[in-house]
Amino acid sequence: MNYITLKSKNKIPKFGIGTWRIGENENKREEEIKSIIFSLKNGIKLIDTAEMYGNGEAEKIVGEALKYTQLKREDIFIVSKVYPHNAGKDKIFNSLEASLKRLNLDYLNMYLLHWRGRVALKETVECMEKAKNEGLIKDWGVSNFDIDDMKELESVKDGDKCVVNQVLYHLYSRGVDFSLAPYMKERNIALMAYCPLAQSGNLGKDLLSNKILIEISKKHNASVSQIALAFIMQVSNYIPIPKSVDQNHILENINSQNIILDNEDIKIINEEFPKPNNKMPLDIV
Repeated sequence: MNYITLKSKNKIPKFGIGTWRIGENENKREEEIKSIIFSLKNGIKLIDTAEMYGNGEAEKIVGEALKYTQLKREDIFIVSKVYPHNAGKDKIFNSLEASLKRLNLDYLNMYLLHWRGRVALKETVECMEKAKNEGLIKDWGVSNFDIDDMKELESVKDGDKCVVNQVLYHLYSRGVDFSLAPYMKERNIALMAYCPLAQSGNLGKDLLSNKILIEISKKHNASVSQIALAFIMQVSNYIPIPKSVDQNHILENINSQNIILDNEDIKIINEEFPKPNNKMPLDIV
């Protein structure tokens, strides 16, 4: 497992799994728990979740799965997120404690503001720093923040302590590459990529059927999803967090870390999925 060193000097795995849409169907609960256990047994050390997912049920499922791992707590990186309407001093600590209880943890490695809300950023940052000082979280960040949001965040006291921004990113959606990602790179803020496979076509574009990616995948004796994930990690240097409950797909995604794209591959992919040459609205799901 490769790692990225955050500006806080803490390390985050360069690949993880997401849990969006987990916990929404009681009939799938056992399968979902087993999928996370399987992921942990096969090298996954980063799990992303949120109080919103399944109305807290996703966190419960992660917490249940963690009971079956032999990994030490310090070797697992757990990310959760707070609703914007819970991100003020009157609610955030209750939300955080509830997330920790559902996850059966004493602390989170990362706590994110899920998206911009009405609570002043100054107040949320103060709360995040307090939670960090009290040992409830190791680091904090944001999600679905565009460049203007990031600039506003950094204008408030301790706003520069933000270490991560999690945004939608896949080969058909590279809008952040124009200005947001370069801005974050200058400030050593890591980018986590959710929906890195465009939800297998559910976001309007089917990466898995792209002829260029199919040809490159044949060259590497790999799957199209592995090529797409390898590009995100190797070329974009972002942290993808694909979600799957199918064990074959999970293992396939994990093994994408072993794919090494050559310069010709990268050139062809960039030609097929070019970076934007102007500012684009931030994609959000």
